[in-house]
Amino acid sequence: MSSTINGGISFWYAQDGIPAPREPLSGDATADVCVVGGGFTGLWTAYYLKKAAPFLNITVLEGKFCGYGASGRNGGWLYNGIAGRDTYARTHGHDAAVRLQQAMNATVDEVVRVAAEETIDADIHQGGVLEVAYTPAQLARLKDFHTAETAFGETDRVLRGARETAERVRVTGAVGSTWTPHGARLHPVKLLKGLAGAVEALGVTIHESTPVTEIKPKHAITPYGTVRAPYILRCTEGFTANLKGQKRSWLPMNSSMIVTEPLSPEIWDTIGWEGRETLGDMAHAYMYAQRTADDRIAIGGRGVPYRYGSRTDNDGRTQPATITALRDILVRFFPTAAGARIDHAWSGVLGVPRDWCATVTLDRATGLGWAGGYVGSGVATTNLAARTLRDLIQQDSAQGGPTDLTTLPWVNHKVRKWEPEPLRWLGVHTLYAAYRTADHQESTSHTPTTPRLARLANRVSGRH
Repeated sequence: MSSTINGGISFWYAQDGIPAPREPLSGDATADVCVVGGGFTGLWTAYYLKKAAPFLNITVLEGKFCGYGASGRNGGWLYNGIAGRDTYARTHGHDAAVRLQQAMNATVDEVVRVAAEETIDADIHQGGVLEVAYTPAQLARLKDFHTAETAFGETDRVLRGARETAERVRVTGAVGSTWTPHGARLHPVKLLKGLAGAVEALGVTIHESTPVTEIKPKHAITPYGTVRAPYILRCTEGFTANLKGQKRSWLPMNSSMIVTEPLSPEIWDTIGWEGRETLGDMAHAYMYAQRTADDRIAIGGRGVPYRYGSRTDNDGRTQPATITALRDILVRFFPTAAGARIDHAWSGVLGVPRDWCATVTLDRATGLGWAGGYVGSGVATTNLAARTLRDLIQQDSAQGGPTDLTTLPWVNHKVRKWEPEPLRWLGVHTLYAAYRTADHQESTSHTPTTPRLARLANRVSGRH
């Protein structure tokens, strides 16, 4: 691993380059809408608002540079998963949750459409999402998962046995899989850079190197000045805890990735994966992977899940033990890739609400809005959140009325805060130790039943 680049934000930035810096805020300013955060949520929100109402003066404030956080470090999964759908089915009814799922299905196509319209080449390949099982307990969960997804309207989802799975991707020991067409592989930084350029071309002002320290009604406060606007939108996801008063709102969960060197055609002949589906599994501490445009395997999962006090990392540096663990997953899935060089390793944080439910909110009394808590499903969900924020602001400013998006069940959902430290740190680390133990039990005992330890961890965490 001595040749592995560790950190440096992400492989995606190492491959495509750090963008030229934009000017920071140079003093107090005013706007119609101030967006705090220059990741996918913030940029999509600025894009759709400006397209809908070109007269709006929109300012985006970003602490580092656009895409510094999860938007520039993720696994490149553009797919229809959304955190909290089952909860929304319980609180708002099954039909409301089906509408939310249908909106997510359509969001995958919407991102592809905008990328084409704005001539953004983001290595998008719509191969769908394949999730595999390789233990009896995983297979039982996979079948339950497939049944649940079908019940939420995914009639085009396909359940495959071991042989059919191997015809798509030859994951060692895979006993089954489920596939949905509502997914695509992409290069997140290429999409992010293209979107930022499109936003600026519309006339939106983006200030980088401008950390917002506090958000108040009609005020976004930075060390360089305050932006005053009727609407202040918090789009900070895993970095939300850095804002005054937000330490316990969303937990910054850590996720890590590695990427191989480009693999030879001979190795690919043993793996298959011609469809370039995004690939996941049914483990409790799950993995996620893609076959990149230049024939590498990028694979991710949990390393150190959480840093004490909701701290976030600086440049994505990853512990050697995590790199080893991810490489072990790679080799367990694809033994013929065992000799492949690991070119890059990196980490980043994603936002996790206490009830694991993504939300979109606009407080009409204060003009404060926010979206996030995607729990790792943000590449697509950010787009739906942004269009929903657009509609909420247009409704509030009498530029429009209620829409299909403003009536979705995740709008204005309230989430309780995380526990204070040290309970937060102890709880998260204990939960993920339980998940890893449960995965080990399943792989060694071949029980068809999910261990009680994992079921208990799900209940305590609010994950299910």
